[in-house]
Amino acid sequence: MKTIAGLFFLIVFAFASHNTYAIKAEILEKIFANISIGRELVIYSDDEKLIQEFGKRGNFATTALCKNATLLVLQNKKKLEKSCYEKAVFVLGYDLLKEIPQSFGAIFWKKGRPNIVILAPRTKEQSITVSDTLEDYVEEKIW
Repeated sequence: MKTIAGLFFLIVFAFASHNTYAIKAEILEKIFANISIGRELVIYSDDEKLIQEFGKRGNFATTALCKNATLLVLQNKKKLEKSCYEKAVFVLGYDLLKEIPQSFGAIFWKKGRPNIVILAPRTKEQSITVSDTLEDYVEEKIW
């Protein structure tokens, strides 16, 4: 009985993990569809599972190299190459929004719900246009 319960737990955990990436990718795609960086969006992420999910969906072009991207989606500051410091950056954690000054927005989970923050001063600096659809998520400063 313990074996069956353990196997069931592993299957549910594996499905939930995959589902998390699908949900995160869907939310990010809705955000990215409502911003303009002045050129075609080509997305790079240091999260391989997330970039695979973007690739499955096919709504945005993706790349394995940050130098070929126009938008970086980062979960780890240490993985940001110096050659990519001037790219638009969207982060997967609120703390990174503070740590990476060129990041203009973040998605993070708090109390089991996704939270989105887009910083107006940083979007203006980088000439990023944010549609009115995302108005509820635009903030003037990091809180």
